Parts: sequence; structure tokens; C-alpha cells
Amino acid sequence: MQSIGFIGVGIMGKSMVRNLMKAGFDLHIYARTKSKVEDVVGEGAAFHESIAECVRDRDAVITIVGFPQDVEEVYFDEGKILDNVKEGTYLIDMTTTSPKLAEKIAQEGGKKGCHVLDAPVTGGDTGARAGTLSVLVGGEKADFEACMPLFEAMGTNINYQGKAGCGQHCKLANQIMIAGALSGVCEAIAYAREKGLDPDTLLRSVSSGAAGSRQLDSLGPKIVKEDFAPGFFMKHFIKDMRLALIEANMSGLSLDVLSTVLAGCQELEAEGMGDLGTQALIKYYDPIQIEDETEETEVL
Repeated sequence: MQSIGFIGVGIMGKSMVRNLMKAGFDLHIYARTKSKVEDVVGEGAAFHESIAECVRDRDAVITIVGFPQDVEEVYFDEGKILDNVKEGTYLIDMTTTSPKLAEKIAQEGGKKGCHVLDAPVTGGDTGARAGTLSVLVGGEKADFEACMPLFEAMGTNINYQGKAGCGQHCKLANQIMIAGALSGVCEAIAYAREKGLDPDTLLRSVSSGAAGSRQLDSLGPKIVKEDFAPGFFMKHFIKDMRLALIEANMSGLSLDVLSTVLAGCQELEAEGMGDLGTQALIKYYDPIQIEDETEETEVL
């Protein structure tokens, strides 16, 4: 397995492409806007003007796009992936998407003689750059094992979850955990500010104790600095939480924390914050910050 087609060269995808090239793979990429990927093209990735050209005659095709409708489009629209891949190609969707859609790709890809895996990742832009992503894989076990060199180029915690769709179910469980952890961090910072505590001292005091978490370590300092640049877009987190809530409802589960965090994020998105990072959730919990920002806007 040497020649790889890659579709979705965004915040995460660009670093993943770089790490695959470092591992010796021959990368062929497609992006709607070539100017946005000129850097990785200059580093050795071959750019193609269409998805058809990008995936034709490849050993494997990796996709990591934004939303389920984007996954549907790149796999099933006329002239896209399933119309152009050769028999035996490994199709690996690393987007966080619907488990049902992952099952559909596996079924239709199997009819074409392809090997299909759903392999969403977690670890954010930092993990993508460092090549330390967690890779959550669903599909046939033999296909998982065959693609291990690809996964090892991008991640360090690589686990087989089960049949098609199980990788997506694991990622949704991950997002449910993040919703709880991130909302807890935001509520704690909002409380500390309201009570007159210094937020930096708070983070330093609790990060090594029982309240410590990856969300606290990675996003707590950004929240305190009011740095809302996206490592992971709020709008994509909303998409993930919606998918998780749909699956939970189908199983009769009541996930109150998830529902609350989703509602808060949706409120912020409606106010134009969907392109901020997930740490912008603090704007839902911290009334002091919201009032200050409103006053500043009115003065301007």
C-alpha cells in the first residue's frame, strides 16, 4: 500500500497529509481551493483538480471532511469516489459522521470490491500535528490490520472497535465525554470569576488534582486568555453532539448533560460563533464576559 488519495485537507487533514508523507507514502490530494493547500503541494503532495482524478488507481483513499452531507457527496455523487476507485481499494472515512452512514459506505463499497473502514480520530489539531491521534476503527478486522501502517503514521493510540459503524459510535461516546468535561471547565471558570478568584491561579491549583482533565489542560488557558481561535470548530462539535443525541434517543437513553451543552453551543452558533473553537462555550456560562463584550460593542 503506497499510493494514497486524500480528500479533506483542512486543519486536521493538512497535518495528517504531512505525517503520511513523512512515513513515505505517495500522497494525492484534492481540495476545492488549491491556494489553501499550496504549502503541502510544495512539500510533495500531488494536487488533483477533481475527486475522480485524486482517487483513481490509488491503493487507499482517506476522507476527513466536515459534515455527513459532505461524506455523502464525496462517496456517492456521480463521478466521485465510488464511481472511480479500483477494485480492492481501501476506503477510510476519518470524518466524524453517522454510524448509519458508515454502514452504508461499507455496504456500497463492498459491492465495488473495496475494503471500507470508518476511522474517526480524536486528539485535535495538536495531535494531528504531532502524529499522536487516537484512531477509532470500525470494519473488518483484516482490513484494520492491513491499514495499520497508515494509522501508525497519523496516530499512536489505534484501536479496533468492531464492525462497520463502531468506530463512529466510539467517537460519539468520546464527544459525549468532552461535552461534560468542557462544560465543567467553563462552569468552574465562570464561578471563579464571579467569586473574585484569579483564573490563572485556579487552573494552576486544580490541574494536577482530581479535577484535572485534557480539556482543562488544553482549553483552560485559552479560555482565561479569551483566545477562541479554533483547534476544533464549534460548528463541528455541534454536528457531533447532534449525531450522538440522535443515536441516544434511538436507544431510549436520556443524556441530560449532552443536551444542555448542545443547546448552549447552538445558541452561540446562532449568535455567529460557529467558526470559533469549542472553548468559546465559556461565552454561554460566563455572564460577566458576555456583558463586558456587549458594552464594548455599544461603545464602538
